[in-house]
Amino acid sequence: MGWLYKTFIRPVLFTRGSEEIHNQTLAALAWMSRSDLGCELAASFCQAPELPMELWGLRFPNPVGLAAGMDKHAVAAPIWPSFGFGFSELGGVTRHGQSGNPTPRMFRIPPDEALINRMGFNNPGAEALAKTLQTWRDLRRWPVHPVGINLGKSKVTPLEEAADDYSFSFRTLWPLADFFVVNVSSPNTPNLRRLQDADSLREILMRLQSDNQACALAAGQQMGTDRRAIKSKPVLVKIAPDLTFGALDDILQLAEPCGLAGIVATNTTLARPENADSEWQKIYAESGGLSGRPLRARSTEIIRHLHRSTRGRLPIIGVGGIFSAKDAWEKITAGASLVQIYSGMVYEGPTLAREIVVGLQQRLADAGLNSLQQAVGIES
Repeated sequence: MGWLYKTFIRPVLFTRGSEEIHNQTLAALAWMSRSDLGCELAASFCQAPELPMELWGLRFPNPVGLAAGMDKHAVAAPIWPSFGFGFSELGGVTRHGQSGNPTPRMFRIPPDEALINRMGFNNPGAEALAKTLQTWRDLRRWPVHPVGINLGKSKVTPLEEAADDYSFSFRTLWPLADFFVVNVSSPNTPNLRRLQDADSLREILMRLQSDNQACALAAGQQMGTDRRAIKSKPVLVKIAPDLTFGALDDILQLAEPCGLAGIVATNTTLARPENADSEWQKIYAESGGLSGRPLRARSTEIIRHLHRSTRGRLPIIGVGGIFSAKDAWEKITAGASLVQIYSGMVYEGPTLAREIVVGLQQRLADAGLNSLQQAVGIES
């Protein structure tokens, strides 16, 4: 089906604006998500075999996840397992609903299989997202894989009040997520990346861990059970690929004191390829974060550094330029326990997650390994 998509479907889709097609596709998937038939139809073409990974007390059916930004409003949350994903990261969501940056704000560079976006955290706000997720639960259509939520800072919130902003969203959504990702690395909210500074990030993480314990205690009391039976939710940080290794090491110093569960490496980059085709220079000149194939090598380099620096003790979710099982294997053997895709799905089509999982199974067999965990970091 990948060949069919790339040969016949993608050329038609690419005649329309990137955000327009994105929104139309999500609307169709939202409609399909409301019925067993819709999800079963997607699964008949795209469902992936089992290749389990266990992290943070969660069982991931396979290591390939949907990256944040694809389903910001969680309108299609129930259907992502049917497309072969072992987990999904919904959002980014902010405390206050916001429309994001002016359009156009998404651009394709097909020769390089790249995307540029400056969406600006367009989302309905934490309370609205919580209502949507609760509706899926009430309809008994909750995804059958772990669900993460990506948290951003509202544009109207000053940097010095960032911890309050993240805290509100975290507490609002705590009962509805299996894990959280603190996004301090989007290039599309003014000054947001300054929150990657160790002191600023420490304040946010310590605040969220305090909330984490309070929410777990409240949940235990509500259920009439021992607080220890209700676990805190894993909290990860999503980092920029443009950080120096020194800045990365500063963030790693926060892992133990702040109870950091892992790192998502990486977000989009502000860098641009040096050998960009002159025909596409105008698009590359657009402001925003670059994703896709040009990000692959840098994100892998960062994953390898993080794995070496932590001696594999801090789980990593690898994202950036994954278009095949080969790309995913590169991330995993560099040190990623899980991977995520976004741009790859745009260019390769809806069966990509399944194709990656099948390819990873073959690579494990070729390497003589019995589990995916054995492959993590073997080439770091």
